Amino acid sequence: MVPRIVVDVMGGDDAPSVVIEGIIAATHADQDLHVIAVGLPDAISALEEVSRVTCVGASQVIAMDEHPAGAIRTKKDSSIMVGCKLVKAGDAQGFFSAGSTGAVMAAATLGIGRLKGVSRPVLATVLPAINKPVILGDIGANADCKPEYLVQFALMMQAYASSVLQVSLPQVRLLNIGSEDTKGSQFAQECFALLSEHVPQFAGNIEGKEILDSQTDVIVTDGFTGNVALKTIEGTSKVVLSQVKSALTANLMSKLFAAPLSGQVKKLKAQMDPDQFGGAPLLGVKGVVVIGHGSSGSVAIANGIRVTATAIRNELTNKIAASL
Repeated sequence: MVPRIVVDVMGGDDAPSVVIEGIIAATHADQDLHVIAVGLPDAISALEEVSRVTCVGASQVIAMDEHPAGAIRTKKDSSIMVGCKLVKAGDAQGFFSAGSTGAVMAAATLGIGRLKGVSRPVLATVLPAINKPVILGDIGANADCKPEYLVQFALMMQAYASSVLQVSLPQVRLLNIGSEDTKGSQFAQECFALLSEHVPQFAGNIEGKEILDSQTDVIVTDGFTGNVALKTIEGTSKVVLSQVKSALTANLMSKLFAAPLSGQVKKLKAQMDPDQFGGAPLLGVKGVVVIGHGSSGSVAIANGIRVTATAIRNELTNKIAASL
């Protein structure tokens, strides 16, 4: 399958320049890829002569700080809405944006539509864990959940792990405050029972301290808990790396001892860099939708497009529909 991906050129803190660079890098790396670049006419004009890139104009942009639901209602010709309409119309199989997460989720859910049987789409992310990448979701699409939602979340994330990360028989665990099946709130215990009954390869609970140091493939939770966990991990990572850097450059003696370790520190930083995974997939809609971080640079944009293309080639949408 030749992937056709709509890219929101206006999405992100440093758009459109880094998005344009990311599109060019992605098309150079993938000779079969076709990109539909959507944005303000002046912004997308730089891509008009790029091979396998089609430009589609949009007259509006949804800013990061706008209310998502209000913005998609009032800005029908925004780059996000136009992009989702192109997927809905069948002009493309996927959509990538580093713009407002809430606006992309709302536009994809309403503009593209949910797969049959999906109660709620799940927003997942791939974490660069110690042993292997792990998928965590929901990370914010659904703050209030019913136990049966988590069953669907787990099945959809299993399909993503299998299709995009090439994991055979992905293992699933439930984020909880203890490993025993009697631990946690009434909600957590009900989730445990349903996951045990309906999700293949469900392996029980996992505690927060094990998220980045486990052998599991998928960690499922509600959107409130998942968002708190993700932001705690992000914040802790930044503090630790900052402190390591400060310790290694505190004085001349530290710098001398740090010199032989610089290669290992760079390797660790690269290993923990979320940009390598490109963005968070919104699973459960009728098309592949990947949402990049607002601070994404050109490398993250290119990787987000690459991940979207991989999901399209491996028929992720069909596999999610089959799993449900």
